[in-house]
Amino acid sequence: MVNKTPKSAVVLLSGGLDSMVVAGLAREAGYAIHALTIDYNQRHRIELDSAARIAAHLGAAEHIVLPLDLTRFGGSALTSDIAVPKKGVDESAIPVTYVPARNTIFLSLCLGLAEARGARDLFIGVNALDYSGYPDCRPDFIAAFEAMANLATRAGVEGDRFTVHTPLQRMTKADIAREAHRLGLDAAMSWSCYDPTPDTRACGECDACRLRAKGFADAGLPDPTVYG
Repeated sequence: MVNKTPKSAVVLLSGGLDSMVVAGLAREAGYAIHALTIDYNQRHRIELDSAARIAAHLGAAEHIVLPLDLTRFGGSALTSDIAVPKKGVDESAIPVTYVPARNTIFLSLCLGLAEARGARDLFIGVNALDYSGYPDCRPDFIAAFEAMANLATRAGVEGDRFTVHTPLQRMTKADIAREAHRLGLDAAMSWSCYDPTPDTRACGECDACRLRAKGFADAGLPDPTVYG
C-alpha cells in the first residue's frame, strides 16, 4: 500500500476563534497545515499565545510567527494610541479597529510562504456577515486577491494556480461557534478580545468580545471566555 503525501495549505492563524475553525477545517479536509501568524505588535498580543496552542493542537507541519511591526504605520486602535470602542460601533462606518490593508498584507505573506512550500491553497477566516465592517473581509476582495496571486507569481503564470479558501465567508458567529464544537475544538484555546485587561482577561465590551459572546449565546453553547 502506497502512503499518500498529504496536500499542503498555508493557514493564516491569528489565534482567534475564526482562524482556529478555519485551521480545523483545513485539517479535516486532509491538508498538512503550514500555519502563519503575524506578530504585528498588536494591542492584543495575547492572541499569539493562542495561535501557538492551536497550531500545536492541530499538529501543524510548521508554525511560523513572523514579526512585522505595524505600529510603525499606525492608523488603527490595534496599532496606535487610539481607544478601542466599548459601546458598540456605527454599522455604517469602518471602525477604528480596522488595520490599514491588514488582510492584503497578511495574505501576501501567506502567498509567499505557499509558493516557497509548494502549497497552492491558502485559508483565511474572513467573514462577510459578522465582520465588523472591514472592507478586506468581503468576497470581492478575496476574489480580487486570488486573481492577483495568479498573475503575480511564477507558479500562477505557469498554470499551477492558487486558491484562497474562505470556508466561513457566509457563516454567522453562531455558525462558527457550532463548527468549533463539531470539530471538537476547545474554544478556550482561542482569543478574540481587542483590549485585554491588565490581568489578561477579555474586556467583554469591545466589538470582538460582543460578537463572540453573542455568537455562543445564539448557538446555545457555553462561552469559555473569562471576561474582566
